[in-house]
Amino acid sequence: MKWLRVMLDRQARHFEGGGRFERLHPLWEAPDTFLYTPGEVTRVAPHVRDALDMKRLMMTVVIALSGCVYMALYNTGYQANLAIAAGAEPLEIWQTSAMQALGLAFAPGDSLACLVHGALYFLPVLLVTFIVGGLWEAVFAVVRGHEINEGFLVTGMLFPLTMPATVPLWQVALGVSFGVVVGKEIFGGTGMNVLNPALTGRAFLFFAYPANLSGDSVWVAAETAPDGVSGATALARAAEAGVEGVAEIANSWQAFIGLIPGSMGETSVLACVAGAVVLIATGVASWRIMVSVAIGTVVTAWAINAVGSNTNPAFEVTPLWHFLLGGWAFGTVFMATEPVSGPSTRSGHYAYGFLIGFLVVLIRIVNPAYPEGMMLAILFMNLFAPVIDYVFVRANRRRMEARRAR
Repeated sequence: MKWLRVMLDRQARHFEGGGRFERLHPLWEAPDTFLYTPGEVTRVAPHVRDALDMKRLMMTVVIALSGCVYMALYNTGYQANLAIAAGAEPLEIWQTSAMQALGLAFAPGDSLACLVHGALYFLPVLLVTFIVGGLWEAVFAVVRGHEINEGFLVTGMLFPLTMPATVPLWQVALGVSFGVVVGKEIFGGTGMNVLNPALTGRAFLFFAYPANLSGDSVWVAAETAPDGVSGATALARAAEAGVEGVAEIANSWQAFIGLIPGSMGETSVLACVAGAVVLIATGVASWRIMVSVAIGTVVTAWAINAVGSNTNPAFEVTPLWHFLLGGWAFGTVFMATEPVSGPSTRSGHYAYGFLIGFLVVLIRIVNPAYPEGMMLAILFMNLFAPVIDYVFVRANRRRMEARRAR
């Protein structure tokens, strides 16, 4: 690839200071630093020198997400093929034509058929996300005169994984635009955002177009659907009929693997656990937040189980089912641990995670109209992350002052 390096170096002068395309320097710098390690290295104080730069950090997260992407393809195709086998028609004619051209049948037992069919749902959402979101990133970089940051690489992977398979592509474009512009760029860009950009975009779509994002019209495998594949998600069943309602859809093993209806990349707890191992082993994500979310969920769910309710079946949902259903695992591993929108102090990680676990169960139980809860819990705690840091920093300063006074 030496020829590519030479070509980029020859064109560099046009985009640097005094060149014809000086204002478009971010558009040249982005592919150059993505393909190659930057040539400029800081060697003197006061900068911190570390082998883990932004590009490598973001690529580590993308690698950790690979299991979720695989399950997004497989389970989406699997659920679609199940629905078709039950009598439903494919949602798009072009998907049928593509499967026929590849010589594949809509068979739930055929792994390749499931992967390809799932890709026909997932890849358009992924492409729209990167094209539209990347365009916004480039616009703000050019206007502000700074480099295009690799932060959108992770946002662009997370956002499609939180979408249902049949979300309209124009809504995907609208949601990612809101997430990037309102959730990040108006605060100053990567590293300055108060809220998680991917969740901000999803929250916007949820409240603007709830029928396409949640409830009974979310895309799932239906038992009999003559003109589509819509129905209630597992969490919606849990809110309506408790654990018995969930059992109608899947057992705990299926839920752990991810072979249940839901958003494309959020159903597999196994894939999320594998991603958590990668993130913790590389030091990219905080294990303290993950563990604290789990503890907060268990404590709150057990307390609600003990109280019980004769009118709300969701009160009987156990901690295990809270772990297995919806976006709990995905949110805990990939969303709650986002370093910018969360607390900076280690002690704050424990409080932050515990409160997310507490809120997600509370929202799921108390508000059956919105059975998910993870998205709102994380966004709500994003707002309180600075307060948590302030409390723990002040407490630490008081302890230090007390020790000096001795």
